[in-house]
Amino acid sequence: MHTLYVVATPIGNLEDITLRALRVLQEVGIIAAEDTRTTRKLLRRHNIRTSLVSYYEGNRFLRIPFLLERLQEVDVALVSDAGMPGIRDPGYELVRAAIQAGVPVVPVPGPSAVTTALAVSGLPADQFLFLGFLPSRRKERLEALQRVSRQPHTLVLFEAPHRLRASLADLAAALGSDRRVAVCRELTKLYEEIYRGTISQAQEHFTQPRGEFTLVMAGAEEKEGSEEVTLQDVVEGLRKLRASGVAAREAVAQVMAQYGLPRRQVYQMWLGLGG
Repeated sequence: MHTLYVVATPIGNLEDITLRALRVLQEVGIIAAEDTRTTRKLLRRHNIRTSLVSYYEGNRFLRIPFLLERLQEVDVALVSDAGMPGIRDPGYELVRAAIQAGVPVVPVPGPSAVTTALAVSGLPADQFLFLGFLPSRRKERLEALQRVSRQPHTLVLFEAPHRLRASLADLAAALGSDRRVAVCRELTKLYEEIYRGTISQAQEHFTQPRGEFTLVMAGAEEKEGSEEVTLQDVVEGLRKLRASGVAAREAVAQVMAQYGLPRRQVYQMWLGLGG
């Protein structure tokens, strides 16, 4: 049995690739690429002529048996369209299948949007929680954020440009405070931008978002994460949800889950906010 190499590729700038990665891509029998067009540009840049086969979300169940067969004959390199394979892409399923089949899996590390954004965010990176992409539906997005609202660790997530402003608004509502954030746009590319400020300031700054975004946010402060919550804290949370346009039923459910209070009590507090 030959080896599956998990190879990191540039997240933007084509110069951000290791000498080892270039050698492996040159020597393997085939490269399984999430986006063959993107990978082909990289290979042309470095004069590599290794054969490509597509491996992405839509064809992964067909490709995995094929790639496992090829691994009986040649080494295979797995690459994503950017960064380290297996991070928010179908690469992990091929890795898992290879491990189960007894295939040696070897990492060839390199660029990652997660660690790149963390390194320049100015926020603590000793412990962090990676959320991937938030759900596209607002209710599910708020629920996901509510579950991590009291985590003290730095939060990292990806977001698409057309959802950035909506996600920033939901972050402010669900996290319960105007936390520090670094919004990293188009990392390592020509129009790279790293905006540091608060969530509300980021909302004002990104009026017409374009490009790919990685967000790094401060975790909950000790007071936020404390179990000792006053009724004023609860009222303030409800007020912020209301100001963000969250409906009564949804806001009450969120606060119930966050603070462990009875529905009737939370609903009475909602009514007490008045018009």
